[in-house]
Amino acid sequence: MIMHASCVAHRGRGLLILGPSGAGKSTLALEMMAFGAVLVADDRTQLCGAGGQIIADSPEAIRGRIEARGVGILNARAHGPVPLALAVDLGQAEPDRLPPARELSISLGNLPLVLGAGRVHLASTLLQYLEGGRADTNLHHDG
Repeated sequence: MIMHASCVAHRGRGLLILGPSGAGKSTLALEMMAFGAVLVADDRTQLCGAGGQIIADSPEAIRGRIEARGVGILNARAHGPVPLALAVDLGQAEPDRLPPARELSISLGNLPLVLGAGRVHLASTLLQYLEGGRADTNLHHDG
């Protein structure tokens, strides 16, 4: 299955970046790559199921290439297939300061979902999510 989405990998965990055309999928992927993530796929991500996981990869024709709007197509170090750990939707804004756990349901399974439209520091936040997960507690922070 091919999704209109970009994907990066960080320490063996994949992030599926969703959103309408022009939402900033490639821009977010580039920002995350600047922090050490590796490109899996830009704009079209191939998904399959294996061992109870959703695996993301790039169609061969676009492997190692990413669009930088206003600059052109850039070559990038390409990551191979990666199990997805998280999805972000750049087409939806998160209304809650401390949102409930959300999920993206696709035919291959479910993924934790972050709503990311209009968020600043999203790249660093998502890298930390991939690194350490989400603490689902009732703690409230004032920061």
